[in-house]
Amino acid sequence: MPDESLQEKTEEPTPRRREEARRRGQVAKSREITAVAVLSGSMLVFTMAGTYMVSQILVIYREFFIFSKPLIDVNRAYELLVVSIKLGGKVLMPLLIILLLVSFLSAYLQVGSVAAWEALKPKGERIDPIKGFKRLFSLPALFEFLKSLIKLIIISLVAYLVLMSEKDIVLYLAEEGPAEIGKNIYILARSLVFKTLMALAVLAILDFLFQRWETNRQLRMTKQELKEELKQTEGDPWVKSKIRQIQRTMAQRRMMAEVPKADVVITNPVHYAVALKYQAGEMPAPQVLAKGEGLVAQRIKEVAEEAGVPIVENPPLAQALYKEVEIGEYVPAELYQAVAEVLAYVYRLKGKVS
Repeated sequence: MPDESLQEKTEEPTPRRREEARRRGQVAKSREITAVAVLSGSMLVFTMAGTYMVSQILVIYREFFIFSKPLIDVNRAYELLVVSIKLGGKVLMPLLIILLLVSFLSAYLQVGSVAAWEALKPKGERIDPIKGFKRLFSLPALFEFLKSLIKLIIISLVAYLVLMSEKDIVLYLAEEGPAEIGKNIYILARSLVFKTLMALAVLAILDFLFQRWETNRQLRMTKQELKEELKQTEGDPWVKSKIRQIQRTMAQRRMMAEVPKADVVITNPVHYAVALKYQAGEMPAPQVLAKGEGLVAQRIKEVAEEAGVPIVENPPLAQALYKEVEIGEYVPAELYQAVAEVLAYVYRLKGKVS
């Protein structure tokens, strides 16, 4: 058997291999999409609830200075801590909950439901310095480095372009009041974050496509791996062939045992042979007890001769019965006339009344 490590992985991964990879946590997932989703969620929260959050922060600020005057009293200091935690929770808790939901949803939309408990098991290869060194110079590591570099360039470029487009506002901020300064900084920050997110979203889509390609590349199989998996899932082809052969032999034996019960065997005369039986009043129509072609047809005729079953040559009828009627089925209506003529002939030979 050729060494699998030397074989090229040219075959697409099978559904079973993909499912095993999912159990190991090896799925195509982009962290960039999650990051963009979290940043977008944060921006949405600040846009919709920014006024409320600022008001709560101001409440914390006022409470802090109100309670901080007589800090000699320990009870007052404790009360200040409790109030700060409560108000801080009111500000941060909705934001954290939304960000957790956004993070979970972005991951679920990428990979669905994955419970990769196997990925949590400790593995010696993870602390192997040689394999770790190889991972540093692998294709995914190179892509991650380029991605980080591109992200840095994008953020810097977007920040530069936004500040340059709003340079007049930036230059005159020093002459404005606190309220106007805060308003302008908010507008600049919102513009900067929005445009940065747009650029990072494009990068995230490209990253997701790369992750899918890389995951598929890692899951590819050699021809030998594909053969081994087929053996495990469908059984050894040689064994299956032998089982089918045994089944055919047993079916033929059962069929041959029915031939002596037939009323007539209709032949081609060489290629086909079909054994028919009809019992008036018990059967709705003549029934096919056995059929075959080639050597099987020859064997049917031999068994019929040994049992004294009449053999009638009728090539068109034999061919039609062989192709249209299965063993155990009744003759279809369109063949009644032809079969009735053959049976009448056989009955006359046996001295029966037609």
